[in-house]
Amino acid sequence: MAIEKPFGVWESPVTSKRLAQDLKLRDVQFSRDGNHLVWLEDRSGIGVLVTRPVKGGAIRDLTAELSVRARVGYGGGDFTVGRDAVYFISERRLWKKPIGSGIPQAITPPGSIDLASPTLSADEKWVVYVYSDGDQDGLGYVDTQGELWPQKLTTGFDFYMQPTFSPEGLELSYIAWNHPNMPWDDTQLLTVLLQESPNGLDVTETSQITDGKGLVFQPTYSPDGKFLAFVHEVNGWSHVFLQDRNTGNLSQLTRDEAEYAPPAWSQGEHSLAWGADSQTLVAIRAAEGREEPVLLSWSEQTVAPLSVPGATYWAQISSSPSANVIAAITSGDQEPSQITLMVPGGSPTAVRYTSTNEIARSYLANAKPLTWKTQDASVHGLFYRPMNPDYTSIGLAPLIVLVHGGPTGHEARSYSAQTQYFTTRGFAVLRVNYRGSTGYGSTYRKALEHNWGVFDVADAVSGAEFCVNQGWVNPRQLVIMGGSAGGYTVMKALVDHPGFFKAGVSLFGVSNLFTLAAETHKFEARYLDSMLGPLPEASHVYHERSPIYHAEKIQDAMAIFQGEDDVVVPRNQADSLVKILERRGIPHFYEVYPGEGHGWRKAETIERFYESLQKFLVQYVIYG
Repeated sequence: MAIEKPFGVWESPVTSKRLAQDLKLRDVQFSRDGNHLVWLEDRSGIGVLVTRPVKGGAIRDLTAELSVRARVGYGGGDFTVGRDAVYFISERRLWKKPIGSGIPQAITPPGSIDLASPTLSADEKWVVYVYSDGDQDGLGYVDTQGELWPQKLTTGFDFYMQPTFSPEGLELSYIAWNHPNMPWDDTQLLTVLLQESPNGLDVTETSQITDGKGLVFQPTYSPDGKFLAFVHEVNGWSHVFLQDRNTGNLSQLTRDEAEYAPPAWSQGEHSLAWGADSQTLVAIRAAEGREEPVLLSWSEQTVAPLSVPGATYWAQISSSPSANVIAAITSGDQEPSQITLMVPGGSPTAVRYTSTNEIARSYLANAKPLTWKTQDASVHGLFYRPMNPDYTSIGLAPLIVLVHGGPTGHEARSYSAQTQYFTTRGFAVLRVNYRGSTGYGSTYRKALEHNWGVFDVADAVSGAEFCVNQGWVNPRQLVIMGGSAGGYTVMKALVDHPGFFKAGVSLFGVSNLFTLAAETHKFEARYLDSMLGPLPEASHVYHERSPIYHAEKIQDAMAIFQGEDDVVVPRNQADSLVKILERRGIPHFYEVYPGEGHGWRKAETIERFYESLQKFLVQYVIYG
């Protein structure tokens, strides 16, 4: 029999310790002979490569003492797999490790340059990778035996991403772009022809495949070498294209109102995979808050959905080079992330789970996709009701409005342990995909340009109002919470709408847009040009939209969490706001985590964060 207890203080099986101990899956790939699956797990901030035979067998760690992690930009692109060895990045070096027994061997020397996105030539003699010293980026290469000194292959653009060799190994394709663009703005797809020389590799010819307008994502060659597939944005949506390598002709495979490329915040993202027969492609299609695979036949010009029960989110899709098998990281509303292995049209197999099965589905909330109107625009989000069969409450539930980072990003319909942490305690949750979010076409995404701090705030507030008007939540217990750009929206909402929210929770949020523009890392150094306008011309906008200059308007309780080593949003952004809150006597809680950067990696940090957050919410929202 359910116990009557106030919303927000229900005892939950989704504990802070459980969240801290859950695995995080970063990527999954097949070996080139198709015999092994290799994936990357994050265990309390330590990157560990793991393998399992595709046909079944024991799971085994490949790395132990080295933490596998690339650090170009936001990271990603940590490893690639050959026939019998894996090549990975750790401690700013490229390493080679046999899939069988053997100690990793460094094939690049120690240095201060970050590496990412290694890709192997067809003969596995060469590795090309992205490098960055924080000032100059480019493509470099080294031989797989580590006998030669690493060399630069090409430079000239501000950023590089997703290099990939053709099957015959004579051509290399990659994505490149320049400031002030971001990788979802105007990017270019280029190819270079290579030849070996006594000194290494020489570029003999460079070709530009696209016109440099709109997003381009993930070039990938067909196994027979006849085609180059990629995603390109046209007519407001990102679609799958093919280039015939013999004729150079381009053809468009998809034409629906959907997105086939995620926002490339990280290196090494992949949403396309060729079938082993070179006749089909599997692509991840994002539409209506779901990311699910479709099977594309270029010869028959057909698009067929591939569904897995309970999975509403797919990422990092890969295909076997020797069989009709695909692998991906999947999850759903009530299905924690896992590695799924599947034959198209067949039944899926779970290879690796990220959590135990101790929590019954009756405790887990389902997402309800929402669309509401604000300022004559339609806005999207995902709503979750409180869910815990052990408790019942009188009245209406408190609401936590979650604002994603980026701001060019989105709340996917993937399993959210954080959301379940809240809902099992008696909170309702609204995950807002405000104007500027991806997954709804370029018009929706670009709506935030020059409107950051306006539309995101308006959409978060109107989303909360919509839930109140539906009679779902308590209007006197509204909370807004977000990290990074979402933390900025939290601060700006408390400035612009004092008293609307009972409390705000900011994780490594932006309080001063001037210092953000001056101090953030290279990847986002010109991001604000499109979000707000270029400096110094738009200095009045930066002043008007910076919460730090209007913090005297904040009257609601705040919890602020910050990584001490954050280079994206440095600690001074939080420190300066906290000083004002202290001076004005505004109720607040401030916690800084040593050894953490832009997000929490350590298990002890994650556990402490959720415990502190719950105490804050109970004190200032439930009983405040």
